[in-house]
Amino acid sequence: MRIAIGCDHAGYPMKAAVIDVIRGLGHEVEDLGTHTPAPVDFPDIARAVCSRVASGTASRGMLVCGTGVGAAIAANKRRGIRAAVCHDVHSAHQSVEHDDVNVMCIGAQIVGAWLARDLVRAFLEARFDATEDHRRRVAKLAELEQEG
Repeated sequence: MRIAIGCDHAGYPMKAAVIDVIRGLGHEVEDLGTHTPAPVDFPDIARAVCSRVASGTASRGMLVCGTGVGAAIAANKRRGIRAAVCHDVHSAHQSVEHDDVNVMCIGAQIVGAWLARDLVRAFLEARFDATEDHRRRVAKLAELEQEG
C-alpha cells in the first residue's frame, strides 16, 4: 500500500519512527510534513494527507500530533475520510475491520514509541470486514457526510 503521513510539530519527533515501521512492513510512504520541529497548523497537514487518501493516491493515511484529537477532527471534515484516534491496538485494527477507517491519528504525547509501532502494524494489517452490517453502517456514515 501507499501510505500518506503527516505530523505537526508535536508529532514531529515520532514521525520518523512511524515511517520506519511502515516501510519495514513493505509499504510505500509519502511524507507530507512537517519536516522541521517549528510550529505548524495541523489542519494544513491533515488537508494534505486526506487529499491523497480521498483521491486514491494513497491507500491510507496517518497523522501524528500531540493528542491525535485535533488531527482527527480536521481529517473527519473531509468527504470520504473516516479518521480515528487510536491509542490502543484493539482500536487500531477494529476501526478498520468494522468502520473502514482510512486515516489513523496518533497522539505522540500520549503513546510511546513501542506502542506506536504496534498501532501502525495493527492498522496496516487490518482489512475491512465487509459483512452486510458493516457495509450498511459505513454507508450511513457516508450519508451523514452529505447532510453537511
